Amino acid sequence: MSLARRARPDDAEELVRLRTVMLDSTAHRRPPVAAPDTSWQPAAADVLRSRLADPDGSLAAFVVDRPGGLAACAVGTIEYRLGSPGNPTGTTGYVFSVATDPDRRRRGHSRACVEGLLGWFRERGVSRVDLRASEEGEPLYASLGFVRTPDPAMRLTFGDL
Repeated sequence: MSLARRARPDDAEELVRLRTVMLDSTAHRRPPVAAPDTSWQPAAADVLRSRLADPDGSLAAFVVDRPGGLAACAVGTIEYRLGSPGNPTGTTGYVFSVATDPDRRRRGHSRACVEGLLGWFRERGVSRVDLRASEEGEPLYASLGFVRTPDPAMRLTFGDL
């Protein structure tokens, strides 16, 4: 029996809490702020509740339970693009929001969540999976077969929507 299970809509608030844990753990890479912005959390929970309710949708999360909540999670989505020689179906999995509560680390929780997510991608016919790894997370992903790519990433952010 696997340590991880597929997340349900009622896990949304805990998934957002764990995303905050992940974001806080990478705060040393961003300029310090006086008070953390939590205004995004209700909208994120609403989106998760809605998307997790669709068992055939393009978003899934795998979680490890702990008393009173969740200990760890990994969230992923399937992106659809035109096919290409290296990816005829045009589908790419994207792993994000991998987090474990600090007091539950080093127990295989993140590994179990990511492995659950990778199984979900395989079941959906996804043959290519991308992620962005923190320095701390890179050994886990490398042990699962992920390799660095030469592809440069660029981003455009529109102003307030």
